[in-house]
Amino acid sequence: MSFDVIPAIDLRGGQVVRLKQGDYAQQTTYAADPRELARRYADAGARRLHLVDLDGARSGRLDNLAVIGTIAADGMQVQAGGGVRDENDLERLFDAGVDRVVLGSVAIRDPELVAGWLGKYGAERLTLALDTRCIDGRWTLPSAGWTETEARTLDELAPWYAARGARHLLCTDIDRDGMLAGFNLDLYRHLADSVPQLAVQASGGVRTLDDIRAAREAGAQGVILGRALLEGRFTVGEALAC
Repeated sequence: MSFDVIPAIDLRGGQVVRLKQGDYAQQTTYAADPRELARRYADAGARRLHLVDLDGARSGRLDNLAVIGTIAADGMQVQAGGGVRDENDLERLFDAGVDRVVLGSVAIRDPELVAGWLGKYGAERLTLALDTRCIDGRWTLPSAGWTETEARTLDELAPWYAARGARHLLCTDIDRDGMLAGFNLDLYRHLADSVPQLAVQASGGVRTLDDIRAAREAGAQGVILGRALLEGRFTVGEALAC
């Protein structure tokens, strides 16, 4: 089984930022230029980048599309999302050079529409972002940049999409995002058991190389690395080696 180490670059106002638990009021802005940072990650051996348009995730527009396009133009495989609401948005990202579009709010709110896109574009072109927060024992699915909570749950939608041919699932435990508290391994074991058809990308809380190894052992087929790389807790090369 292949395992992907995917550095993340979160974009807000064209800058590299990180949020704590998805809270836009708890932002850290990093000095790195996003395109230069992407090049450094590529030079270190990363094959794919994960780009998040945080402005777009909340506004419903592709606010950082130009920045995403400049990064994709450098030739690295890019999965990107944030602000995709309709097929025109999807096409604009593909036209900008993104090879896999990440679908968050629209995947939660309009599953039938997204199932149609899976049939039209193919499962390798789309990643479903079902980011989750556990409330009263239910894995809820916040949307709109994690600012609104939807009625559907992770345990309802993940199998529904798996039955319709989806392949790639990005799942963040929101309460661990940006907290350097380690992955929620129980969540990824649960997904590996309940939807083995999906290649799950673990996200939220990685702090050490051991966390990456643990996510793989829990059944994840990839990890998204954000704050830990930006703060130099380990390098892309070290993550790939482990």
